[in-house]
Amino acid sequence: MTDNVAAPAFSTPFARVPGAVVDDRGLVHVAAPAREQRELVAGRALAPLEDRTVLAVDGVDRLTWLDSITSQALAALAPGVSTELLVLDPQGHVEHAASVVDDGERTWLIVDRSRAAALLTWLTRMRFRLRVDPQDLSDSVRVVGGTAEAVAALPALAVWRDPWPAVGVGGWGYAATTPHPGEEYDWSEAIVSVDTAAQIAEAAASGAQAVAGWMAVDALRVAAWRPRAESEADGRALPHEADWLRTAVHLDKGCYRGQETVAKVHNLGHPPRRLVSLQLDGSDALLPVAGAEVFLGDEAVGTVTSVARHYEEGPIALAYVKRTTPVDAELTVATEDGRVAGAQEVIVPPDAGRTAAVPRMPRLSRRR
Repeated sequence: MTDNVAAPAFSTPFARVPGAVVDDRGLVHVAAPAREQRELVAGRALAPLEDRTVLAVDGVDRLTWLDSITSQALAALAPGVSTELLVLDPQGHVEHAASVVDDGERTWLIVDRSRAAALLTWLTRMRFRLRVDPQDLSDSVRVVGGTAEAVAALPALAVWRDPWPAVGVGGWGYAATTPHPGEEYDWSEAIVSVDTAAQIAEAAASGAQAVAGWMAVDALRVAAWRPRAESEADGRALPHEADWLRTAVHLDKGCYRGQETVAKVHNLGHPPRRLVSLQLDGSDALLPVAGAEVFLGDEAVGTVTSVARHYEEGPIALAYVKRTTPVDAELTVATEDGRVAGAQEVIVPPDAGRTAAVPRMPRLSRRR
């Protein structure tokens, strides 16, 4: 394993941490991804989320404006309350997702760094004559993740607490598994100054602060069935397909772009694809990558969106498959060395929608 390997395209102060490996997303790991997951769950580690960018919206019309152009009801959002929004295209496909918290004077949006510029451009074009001012704060702030207790000690400008997997007001949960694997998912993201992030990196380099890379963060997210725009918004994803109506969509709010498709699919039909969790065969060290095909026999029925190696469950993945794929089907996933078996757990049932009558299904534990 190579220590302190910095990618030319991205610079991070966490490259100085002993054992650190970095890439264009930021800190990958510090030599022990499984241990980092345990430290995150226990609240002892912090994760520099360098693949996130913060956008801010100032102005007295900010909440009603965001309410009118996104999937979430935000007009009456109380200060300090965390939620999530989606920006959809006219056909209802997910273009952007943002974690949202308002402090009474400013609305903070945490977004994927790779999509931040496009989202800011779109928001700027949608201002019209309203009193709103969207801004990119990437030069002055950073995002640090961890449990609610872990980030509470930070001198944060704002803190977003992930509402997943609770079904919000106006939302709808498709997953019929009991208990939902995300019920123990304790995740918060603090917006801090660049100086504070540098101080955390310095403490980590000296051994005074445990840190975790994005591999550990992703593993906990995938195990909780938590969708993310960078992975599950593949250009044609409907929010229904990833069970995203739980936290990011208000079904009873006013019109917004893509709302007609959201309502039609939920009320009258079923999403054409469904997100599944895959427990991958762990006998082979080589894992599939995002974009790998999922097969039922010799027929390609889906695509992997996220892959991780969880400290308890082993190799796991999220994937979209055709709605008609049998829920008990034996699936395989393509890798460079052939295919590996992937036992599916149902996240979105084939008949998901308002009219579905889905029995609650106990989750089968496959923890190794």
